[in-house]
Amino acid sequence: MSVAYEPTGVPALNLRAQYDTIRDEIEPVVRQVLESQGFVMGPEVSNLESEIAEYCGAAHAVGCASGTDALLLPLMAIDLGPGDEVITSPYTFFATGGSIWRTGARPVFVDVEPDTYNIDPAAIEAAITPRTRAIIPVHLYGQVADMGPIREIGERHDLMVLEDAAQAIGAAYHGRRAGTLGTVAAFSFYPSKNLGGFGDGGMIATDDPMLARRMARLRVHGMEPKYHHHEVGLNSRLDALQAAVLRVKLRHLDAWTAGRREVADRYRSLFASHGLEDMVGLPVERPGNFHVYNQFVVRVPQTLRDDMRQHLADRKIGTEVYYPIPLHLQTCFASLGYKHGDFPRAEAAARETLALPIYPELTEAEQRLVVGAMHQFLQERSHPSLFSDRAA
Repeated sequence: MSVAYEPTGVPALNLRAQYDTIRDEIEPVVRQVLESQGFVMGPEVSNLESEIAEYCGAAHAVGCASGTDALLLPLMAIDLGPGDEVITSPYTFFATGGSIWRTGARPVFVDVEPDTYNIDPAAIEAAITPRTRAIIPVHLYGQVADMGPIREIGERHDLMVLEDAAQAIGAAYHGRRAGTLGTVAAFSFYPSKNLGGFGDGGMIATDDPMLARRMARLRVHGMEPKYHHHEVGLNSRLDALQAAVLRVKLRHLDAWTAGRREVADRYRSLFASHGLEDMVGLPVERPGNFHVYNQFVVRVPQTLRDDMRQHLADRKIGTEVYYPIPLHLQTCFASLGYKHGDFPRAEAAARETLALPIYPELTEAEQRLVVGAMHQFLQERSHPSLFSDRAA
């Protein structure tokens, strides 16, 4: 007689569950790298570059040491520096703004859309000045930003459009995958990403052969050929071990993406069955977009969010808050002169969003535990009208 699985808790992320399904594929390629004793760059990296370029539909891909460097190297390749400006979102991981700052240029923030949390194209035009050199739209949580108008603005003003696709490999916009929607795109292989390595790693995709060549040179101290340094670059090489692991995982990525989308659909059904649609704001997937759900981020009133998170933690249900302090309010960017209230949608998202567990191996029983605990919490609390700013 079989016994139904009853979870006692749900981790926010379970990398072990994924590894257990591919262990027999991973261990031989790791041993092969160990036997070769070739640990940095080499054929594993060049093969991964070709495979990622083909997967995205881009002409070129350049491996590097991290998703942060995948943002920084394209900016270095256009000689971005002091006096220049780059427009981006304040509601994103720090690397988006930090990579701009690292070049000496000024991050210029504009507000986000109220439902997708991606940069609002309508706000970009007004922020352009004669000093603007680039736009960095962030494909947040696995959904591509509204790239049609963003790309048009970039072309009209002769600006680089750098897709921050760190969370969005495999995501698509009207049939075109992230990585082919701007001038250049940055991907991250941090372990929590949909395509995650066994450490840090990044990749840059572009159709521009000259840009690709310069970024490939910049990642190795500006060297081409060996010991001939044309400029000062970075030490941002991708490890062969990471590339070998990622090549195995890439073969499974579409199936894992389908699993994530199934989990997202189950969440929606469970929230509906508990009558929570008016109490919990669920992720919006825009028409024409293919969302890959690196995160499943819900929205609850500020007055409840942190208490709800503690309620879930007490039941061993993991969650995360992305990103509690928008970039324009970070101490290190104080000299930019931004203040509370400058970007109300980004600030509201920072106060009200909560990322629930999502990964392809998440079971229906585990999801029922998550949604049931949230339902219990909301039943015990009087809840105000949701998100007065959502329609703003």
